[in-house]
Amino acid sequence: MFTQRATRSLTKRVLGSDLVNLLTGPHGVDRYTELLAPTWTRGEGRAKVVDVRRITPRSVTLVLAPNDAFRDTGRSLRPGQYVNLSVEIDGRRHTRCYSPANAEGAAHLELTIGHHDGGLVSTFLCDHARRGMVVGLSGVGGDFVLPAQRPRRILFVSGGSGITPVMAMLRTLVDQGHSGEIAFVHYARNPAEACYRHELAEMAGVRVLHGYTRSVGGELNGRFGPEHLAAAMPSPDAVFVCGPATLVAAVREHCENVYSESFVAPTLTLPAEPSGGRVTFADSDIEVVDDGRPLLEQAESAGLTPDSGCRMGICHTCTRRKTYGVVRNLTTGAVSTEPDEDVQICVSVPVGDVDIAL
Repeated sequence: MFTQRATRSLTKRVLGSDLVNLLTGPHGVDRYTELLAPTWTRGEGRAKVVDVRRITPRSVTLVLAPNDAFRDTGRSLRPGQYVNLSVEIDGRRHTRCYSPANAEGAAHLELTIGHHDGGLVSTFLCDHARRGMVVGLSGVGGDFVLPAQRPRRILFVSGGSGITPVMAMLRTLVDQGHSGEIAFVHYARNPAEACYRHELAEMAGVRVLHGYTRSVGGELNGRFGPEHLAAAMPSPDAVFVCGPATLVAAVREHCENVYSESFVAPTLTLPAEPSGGRVTFADSDIEVVDDGRPLLEQAESAGLTPDSGCRMGICHTCTRRKTYGVVRNLTTGAVSTEPDEDVQICVSVPVGDVDIAL
């Protein structure tokens, strides 16, 4: 183990030296090392898929071995947070946010990706993910995490693919020997689509209840409410819920001390009337008239292909520099008026003339 660490450290120092950068210019060392191994890059986070499991008919579980470039930036990854995963589909790079389900400190990342109807990336991965494929991996974000001071009585609630950050928290607590009470309520359409059902059934010290929204056979019937709360854990010290917005709202209605995350895009209210201003994508020498849609959509309609991910203002993949003008963020309502400010073009609309470095 020491020899492996020493070798990795020496390799990083050599690849990062000024001499190697000079000899491999102008493309950089990564463009050469990736010819030997796609994950052997110094400046770009990537991961190799080392295992693929299709346990349910509407999901795929990927086990990823990240490269050193991601390990260096992802050391702060906490259970419940998300990473940005990128794949190339038909020659174009697409990025989405996914929450790892593995316990804290695991050598590999485990992503369970639910198939969403019409979802480009989820459909591609569910159908085509294979061992040996390489994906992009970047960013660590999100504040849906366990507090440093663990609550004694914890209730977890999840719906569909919202189970992944909750599983990361649950596995971490079990690994750490949490001495308090833990209950877990998970909602799926039917037993076949309930991710991690068999693992949860064997998990000692955790009260697990399933509710099926389109089938019978679960311990719970119907939607979350006072009866489900009473059956799982009355008066928990803290509740962690992830899933559709309706589930999060129901839990908040009936519980206190709720930590939540919803994986459904918020409803964006577009301006009643477009500003009609001039939108200039300066780096491409393209100019359009504002039609009221987010800048990302207007850029795509103009033939540009900027990087983007969640398209809901979470992952920051689409962030671009606004060199001039005013834009409004549709999710927060914040207005950017100063020149040379970074804005998320997936949720930003122009307010008059705008120049974007794109």
